[in-house]
Amino acid sequence: MQTEDIYLAGVGSYLPESISTESAVAAGWYDQAERIASGMRSCAVSPDTPAPDLAISAARIALAECGHDCDDIGALLHSYTHHQGPDGWSAVHYILNNTVDRPIPAVEIKQGCLGMLAGLEAAANRLIANPSRDAVLLTTGDNFSTPLVDRWRGSKLFLFADAGAAAVVSRRDGFAKVRAVGSLSDSSMEILHRAGEALFPPGITRGRGLNFDERAAKVREQWAAGQAPPIRNFGLAVAAIAERTMDEAGVSFDKISKVCHIGFGRGSLEAMFLQPLGVEKAQEVWDFTNTIGHTGAADMFLGLEHVWRTGQVRPGDHVLMIGASTGMEAGAAVVEILAPAPAK
Repeated sequence: MQTEDIYLAGVGSYLPESISTESAVAAGWYDQAERIASGMRSCAVSPDTPAPDLAISAARIALAECGHDCDDIGALLHSYTHHQGPDGWSAVHYILNNTVDRPIPAVEIKQGCLGMLAGLEAAANRLIANPSRDAVLLTTGDNFSTPLVDRWRGSKLFLFADAGAAAVVSRRDGFAKVRAVGSLSDSSMEILHRAGEALFPPGITRGRGLNFDERAAKVREQWAAGQAPPIRNFGLAVAAIAERTMDEAGVSFDKISKVCHIGFGRGSLEAMFLQPLGVEKAQEVWDFTNTIGHTGAADMFLGLEHVWRTGQVRPGDHVLMIGASTGMEAGAAVVEILAPAPAK
């Protein structure tokens, strides 16, 4: 979707301290062979901070720098990938109460690891369609330090990392202009994250944990037995949505200064994102993401904030944000940097 006069007015994050992968191996949490193969140096870990509080900390930073007051915010869109608190409770209204504190819609965007990018598209549509307010607040937060998740061995694609991120989307002005945003899906691949697990009662209600590696192994077994459809090359979907979004933005790939990608380990990152797109080393943000891990929906916005605040992108530069979610779905956005980061 090509966008006109949609901006990122503020961005913020909360990253807890990281645990080195060497320390994780020494503690018996992580396998040395997996550590070497992944290239991951560390993983962001918050032992006990509630996920919504991670989002609130990030939101306060984004709001403080965005140039909008709370009355300008017309909606709060919150995304997450892991449980937020008590069953049946509304984390997004807790975040609203502790940030802008206005009687505005507070909505959950359940789009997995693409949640914040989907929130950006939804915010753009709202600002285009509803002129009553000038901005929308996006938040996300996840904490995987829970009994039913093994952050070090739950997936061979990535390490589960904890973080919060936020952005203020504006129709007025900002440090970056959103040129285009969108996603596409291949629903035939949803089996990858379901495998043979029963849909009811939901596994979490039976004490079943989150283990993507276990499900992937089950799919491979089903595939070998002819019980599951062949899995297509997801990198093709990643390349397709990146190309479409850049076309909509009117920007060729050689004009992309940085690619803010998902926080996967090196092998999976190359296979699904870097190689299909032809990303050059100078464009990637691997030296940042390999110290954090995969934070759910926050990855791309953490990367954008990092390259902006560290001066790796300057006014006139274009950034491609690219990610994926279960489903399978790939999403992208192209933003143009308009202003340097504020001085510390």
